[in-house]
Amino acid sequence: MEFLILATIVLIGASILKSADQRRRIALLGSHLGNYQIEKLMENLTEGYLRCLGEDDPERRAQIWALLDDTERKLSMQFSNFASEFSRVDEKEARVSTLPISLPYATQFLPAATFDVRKAFAIHARGIAEVAQNDVHRTQKAKAYMMSAELFLMQHTCHWFCKSKAIASARMLARHKTAYQQLIDSVSPGTRNAYLALTRQ
Repeated sequence: MEFLILATIVLIGASILKSADQRRRIALLGSHLGNYQIEKLMENLTEGYLRCLGEDDPERRAQIWALLDDTERKLSMQFSNFASEFSRVDEKEARVSTLPISLPYATQFLPAATFDVRKAFAIHARGIAEVAQNDVHRTQKAKAYMMSAELFLMQHTCHWFCKSKAIASARMLARHKTAYQQLIDSVSPGTRNAYLALTRQ
C-alpha cells in the first residue's frame, strides 16, 4: 500500500513538472512567433495551393500561382527573421529531447539525448527559402508539394519543442493526414540531410 501511495505521488509530481516545462516552452516559442504572421501565411498558402490545383482555367490558375509566389516569399522572409531572432535564445532554453517518451526537464538531466531547436529553425529557414526561390526550376505543382512538406516539418518541430516528438507526429497525422516519415521524404534533400543529422535519426 505504501509503495502504491509513493508511486502515485511520484507520478503526480512528474506530471506537474512536465506540464510546467511544457507551458514554459509554449510561452517562449509563442513570445517570438507572436511578432510574425507565419501561421496566417501558412494557412493562406495551403488554401491557395488547393484552390489553384482545382482551378480548370489556365489563365486564372496562372494568376493564383503568381499570388502564391508572393506569399511564399513573404513567409520565407518572416520565418528567416524569426529564426534569426530565436537564435539569440539561451542554448539551455532551446534544447529538445530526443527520448521516445516525454520526461520533465529531460533536456537538463540528459543533454546528450537532445538537439538545439535554434539550429533546426535555421535549417527550416534555409529550406523554405530554397524552395521559394526555386533555382532548380521545379514545376509549380512540385514546388507547392515540397513547400508544404517544408512548412509541415517546421510545424512538427515547433510541436516537438513544446511537447514531444510522439505528440508532434500524432498531431501532424491527425491534422494533415501526413506521417512524420512522409514529411522527411518529401522535403528538399538539403533540409532532409541537415535535419536528420541534427536530430540524429
